Amino acid sequence: MSFARSGLSKLLAVRWLGQVTDGIFQSALASFVLFSPERQADPVAAALAFSVVLLPYSIVGPYVGTLLDRFSRQRIVQYSNYIRALNLVAVAFLVARSSTGALLTLFVLIAFGINRLILAGLSAGLPLVVLKEKLVVANAFAVTGGTIGVVIGGGLGIGFKKLFDAHLSSDHSAGLIVLTASSGYLLSGLLVKRLRRFEIGPKDLEETTQDAGWKEMIEGFLILRSHKDSLRGIIATAIQRGGLTSLTMMVLLLERNTYHNPKNPDAGLSGFAAMLTIAGFGIALGAFISPAIVRKIGRHLWIRIAMVIATPTLLLYIALPNVFTLGIAAFFLACTGQAVKVTNDALVQSRIHDEFRGRVFAFYDMAVNAAIVLGAGIAAALLPNSGKSLAVPLVIVCAYLLTTFLLLRKTTFSSHSHPTT
Repeated sequence: MSFARSGLSKLLAVRWLGQVTDGIFQSALASFVLFSPERQADPVAAALAFSVVLLPYSIVGPYVGTLLDRFSRQRIVQYSNYIRALNLVAVAFLVARSSTGALLTLFVLIAFGINRLILAGLSAGLPLVVLKEKLVVANAFAVTGGTIGVVIGGGLGIGFKKLFDAHLSSDHSAGLIVLTASSGYLLSGLLVKRLRRFEIGPKDLEETTQDAGWKEMIEGFLILRSHKDSLRGIIATAIQRGGLTSLTMMVLLLERNTYHNPKNPDAGLSGFAAMLTIAGFGIALGAFISPAIVRKIGRHLWIRIAMVIATPTLLLYIALPNVFTLGIAAFFLACTGQAVKVTNDALVQSRIHDEFRGRVFAFYDMAVNAAIVLGAGIAAALLPNSGKSLAVPLVIVCAYLLTTFLLLRKTTFSSHSHPTT
């Protein structure tokens, strides 16, 4: 790819390997917590599974942004991968011992908190290894390749589980899969060494001050207030992700408790994996078509269109609720969700100076995480154990339409909102 500078392939290797490993790790946790024969899945348990790995990052997020703007992002990503690999050794030990208490929760929180730090650092550094006019294409490669990597990793994790279950108990099998993921993170950390110390920034180092953290997070938010199209795009992306989380919870419960015998969680896990694969194809399509469409109609109009284009498929599921219409809705929501994400990532990267980019992407992650937790909470309140609900897709439709026609209306969300800096 001639548009890329030398560091892009190295950055992508780190991101993609890490996210394949994320998929392996997450599949092991899902099978241990939600698809274990002795544990019944319900909306509250599913909501807690989503929330417990995201809320803590929303607390430490401001300090993440400060770190990314003041110290070598390459070093931060490298050592974070090493710490994450070591942390997963402890998780593997606890899972193998069937521990579901506070100690396991703590180590899982650490793992996912580090994960968000790594992804924020790589996103903040991306504009330094790619030409500015090719940011949409680069984000399509980086974000979409990573998301597909998570799906592939999830499939590998499920395959490992079936292989290990033939010789080990369910919990020992899950623990061994987590240990496998640990080695993946270690390798990802070693790959970071191929990047130069400041190759992914920050370009302009400042003296560290005592005002780091929330004060600088507020400064990042104030920067976004001067780039209102970026701020509106971030909020829209967060709402889209919150809706996708609600649908994911509904699919999880339907596959676990309705479309398959609840006494056969392996069948439910396979059904859920199949639905994620369908979504994975949607993700790939969304990334593939976005750069060409953006060249034709621009980032702002494409984000507006992508927010609403999937709503008819949700209405189809409401009218004809079955596994086939659910699969159609999952495909189109994943497709348009990825289109919104990669396009808005490029919009934010092109608007924000590197001096503030780490803090802005930390805020971006916090907003998305908060919306995911909110989406999980709404789904938990509306979903029965069976997962059968028309209220959840209807709420998603309303949220997407309101976001498009109020938050993203043409008069306030356009390429003329603020000049690129």
